Amino acid sequence: MRTRFCGVLALSFVWMLQAEDWRQFRGTFASGLAVESLPPTQLSENHIQWKASLPGRGLSSPIIVGDRLFLSAAEGADQSKLVVMCFHAVSGERLWKKTFLATGRTMCHEKTCVAAPTPVSDGESLYILFSSNDLICLDLKGHLRWLRGITVDYPNVSNSLGMASSPVWVDGVLVVQVENDSQSMALGVDPRTGKNLWKLDDRPKGANWTSPIPLPQMDPPCVALQSSKGVDLVEARSGHLRASYKEGASTIPSSVLFGSTLLTPSHGLTALDLSQAEGDLPILWRAKSFSPATASPMVMDNAVFVVNNAGVLTRGSLDGGKRQWQVRLKGPFSASAVGFGHHQFWVNESGLVQVVDVSGEEGEIVSQLDLQETVLATPSISNGSLYLRSDQSLWKLGTPPIL
Repeated sequence: MRTRFCGVLALSFVWMLQAEDWRQFRGTFASGLAVESLPPTQLSENHIQWKASLPGRGLSSPIIVGDRLFLSAAEGADQSKLVVMCFHAVSGERLWKKTFLATGRTMCHEKTCVAAPTPVSDGESLYILFSSNDLICLDLKGHLRWLRGITVDYPNVSNSLGMASSPVWVDGVLVVQVENDSQSMALGVDPRTGKNLWKLDDRPKGANWTSPIPLPQMDPPCVALQSSKGVDLVEARSGHLRASYKEGASTIPSSVLFGSTLLTPSHGLTALDLSQAEGDLPILWRAKSFSPATASPMVMDNAVFVVNNAGVLTRGSLDGGKRQWQVRLKGPFSASAVGFGHHQFWVNESGLVQVVDVSGEEGEIVSQLDLQETVLATPSISNGSLYLRSDQSLWKLGTPPIL
């Protein structure tokens, strides 16, 4: 049986395509690609439109809804103060800050933190997940709608290294991947109440930092759950398992969708055919030399791109994973790339932003900007601007005003 991929946008995911919004980790379809506009590619300090101070620590990405930017952080010696903030995306003014106390465990590896998952929005509400497994729903003005301590419901949900999987919103359901060393699960949560619509108890045990991949173009809309065992395609409304790939996958970089193909970090990089999403997912091709490290793969300019542990960016064909070129970037990288058109923005851990033109016969670094702070979070793009965060700072990079 072949799965129907809709030829037109379904109402269930029109929310994702509001032209300049960036409502979840890696933006629309979790692809890392901007929908309409490109930030400046010849970066300099003149492109820093504003810089705002942040409290505590945070590895989550900014999300943008309209002219509002939302971000999470964690404060306190034990990071037990959970912070959600709203900034004006144009001016950088902080509009509000809300603080909650963690109900779950806050232990983390020193490199990560409690505010590692990126929030998600449906355009009307914010859904913020923390490593303490506290899930908070606010309206866009910061008013609390509900708060749920997942560890209160399931006391053995714990990962001593810290949780980082970001929630996604698919077909009116909030999908949360809570995979850990003990009580591992995935939840379909009612965004109106915070209660379970479904729960998958048979998720692999073990730390998993990958995020669900929304598949709203499938009929019915699904979500891809990646783990050490492989990839499961689950219907968003029911939690029904549609198809699986069972040959293992990374638990750090997430998969990326291209049309009806899911490119999964597995045995290098494995291309899975979602057009036949029943039973075992067919393998289209596998490229063992493509081994993404921490950053998730990206598809753009009719090619797939990965960065390995040595900081080498590789471009490969989408019809077989054949290597086309390589260029060495200055790493290491924890953040995944974002981009538009023919340009990618890579930010290394020391805060060096590198803009790469990927359209030629060789990759070319066309500009660099050193933010001089540790940056581990993936950037966001909205209205032709690039938004980045460290623990201490939030930046907007855009075209300088004409004087």
